[in-house]
Formats: sequence, structure tokens, C-alpha cells
Amino acid sequence: MISVPTTADFLQAAQWSAILTLVCGAIAAAGFLFQWGIRFRFVGVTGFMIVLTVGLFALGLVPLTRTVIPGAVRFSTVYDSGAGLAVIAVDPPITEEELTATLQQAASNLFSVGRLSVGQDKLLIRARTITHPRPGVSQPIYLGQIRRSLLERNDPNMEITIYRDNLAKLPKSTDVNNG
Repeated sequence: MISVPTTADFLQAAQWSAILTLVCGAIAAAGFLFQWGIRFRFVGVTGFMIVLTVGLFALGLVPLTRTVIPGAVRFSTVYDSGAGLAVIAVDPPITEEELTATLQQAASNLFSVGRLSVGQDKLLIRARTITHPRPGVSQPIYLGQIRRSLLERNDPNMEITIYRDNLAKLPKSTDVNNG
């Protein structure tokens, strides 16, 4: 299992990167002092190390967390406008409870204060799946959507809509295993 780096890991990496940045800066300064031909390369390396150190430090301040909602199934983000619309894909079969939990998890994981709110204050996330009614034909089916605030991380007023008629069109788990 892959472990996700914690903020403490990023802060420690930032410390080591800062030390290496100071060493590169000292070599660049010595290069100018002694007129070494490599001095300009070390100016570039030092500049890169500064950017890397700042990035690692920033990742050490902001936690990289994903919400886990019990009952949610795996999904993939297939479209994200970076503003007010995102689309996730789920695999059939899926129950209404699993879809509700998955939409809530997607709403939490796709929240970002950096989203553009072009005249909107809501993020709409739609869930869809692909069915194959006959060989060679793929049909996207929208199963539900969730609307959440673009401004509040813990939005208590999320609006979940499940399209039960489309959910009923999905093959049942025994159909998928036998087909």
C-alpha cells in the first residue's frame, strides 16, 4: 500500500531542501568570487532550489487530505471545468445509497477555494456511468448530481438529486457477472 506523505514529511523535506539551497548559493557565490566558469549554472540551480523549497514548505502547511465517506464507491473525475461544473464516472451496478455516499465524497474531495466562480456560488457535480445496450454501442447515463457551495468547505446545505429512473436502467450485479 502506498502511504501518502504527511505535512510533517513535507516540512522535513523543505528543511533539507533549504540546506541544499544554501549550499548551492554558497557555491554560486564562491564561483563569482573565484571567477569559475560554472558560476552561472549554480545561479540557475540556486533559483530552482528556492522555488522547490518554497513549494515543499507550502505543502507542509496545507494538509493533503481526502474525505472517506462510508459506503462510497470508487469514482474517477472525467470532466472538471475548474469553476462550477465537474463530472464523475462510476461503475455499474451501483445502489442509491452508494451513489449518494459517492456524490458526497466527490463534493468534499473536489472542493477548492481556488475555483473560479463566474457569477455562480455553487459547484455542480454530476455522476454518470457508461452502459452497453448492444455490442459496439456505448451509452452514457447520468445517475445523479450534487450541488454544493463554492465558498464553504463544510457545506451543510448540499442538494443531492438521484435520477431513480436512470438508476433502474442499470444492470443488476448478477447481470454483470453473467454477461
